[in-house]
Amino acid sequence: MASCVNDCVARITSVLGPFAIPAFALFGVLSIFSCGYKVLNAFLSLFVLSGTNLRKFGPKGSWALVTGASDGIGKEFSLQLASKGFNIFLVSRTESKLAELATEIEKKYDGVETKILSMDFARNDSADYARLKTQIEGLDIAILVNNVGKSHDMPVPFLETAQKEMDDIIAINVTGTLRVTQLVAPGMASRKRGLILTMGSFGGLLPTPLLATYSGSKAFLQHWSTALGAELARDNVQVQLAVGYLITSAMSKVRKPSMTIPTPKMFVKACLGKIGVKGTAAGMEGTITPFWAHGVMHWAIQEVLGIWNGTVLRKNLGMHAAIRKRALKKREREAAAGKKGL
Repeated sequence: MASCVNDCVARITSVLGPFAIPAFALFGVLSIFSCGYKVLNAFLSLFVLSGTNLRKFGPKGSWALVTGASDGIGKEFSLQLASKGFNIFLVSRTESKLAELATEIEKKYDGVETKILSMDFARNDSADYARLKTQIEGLDIAILVNNVGKSHDMPVPFLETAQKEMDDIIAINVTGTLRVTQLVAPGMASRKRGLILTMGSFGGLLPTPLLATYSGSKAFLQHWSTALGAELARDNVQVQLAVGYLITSAMSKVRKPSMTIPTPKMFVKACLGKIGVKGTAAGMEGTITPFWAHGVMHWAIQEVLGIWNGTVLRKNLGMHAAIRKRALKKREREAAAGKKGL
């Protein structure tokens, strides 16, 4: 390796002649400046700069529509947006949970109105989307939070993934997000303001073996969201994809928070405080990685190792293989305990 570098340097020196040393010096200065700029930008974005004031997207009393609203991150988005004076339209599968959350919001925040719609995104039922279209007619929806999502029950090889599991992931993560956005975004464009916030994932940022279908669905949302943002910029509608690593939730199956694993409340607070701050996601257009520890991880992987790096890919594979092994052993123990109970 060293001999190849030396040979390359020798060839460049022979071509540049007396300009070789100044050229190498200039290259070194520019490299140091570029690296310093990236580090400073990441630091300021993650720890200093604040995001766009949410009032830019709609006045007090306008609406925020949240999908997957009844639990976890979706529930927290609903509560925190209500605390900022937005009326909340709650969409999720379980009607009883939606009704309970709607009551909680209206009791806790004076003057805030709620609407609920129960729909199972896995069914991809056009009648559900027709009902949603009817109910949002005439509403000033300033913020859309595309939060509904589904992952695999456990890490699984693609060749062993059940057809229903694949269909549900695509119907919920991809088709549901696209169909809801097509219903809501035209009103935003006509009013020349709005925010479309879609939940991304490290699983979409990094190719993730043993979660291949989920990883692909989130990677799709990354490209779609950035492309949509470019289209809607002329209508003053901001589109953001929020990338997160692990968060304590039913989907992640992580219950205990840590320095790198926030609660939904911590993550949502960070997310709403970093809308539009580009440096949080290592400069990826239309993307934020709002929680500081996740942002540091994102920056380090992208700038130092590379998202498509083979070592990162193998590390990801090993981590999820270990998770699958533990999950299978737990399933075996539960099955054995069930047999003893009989």
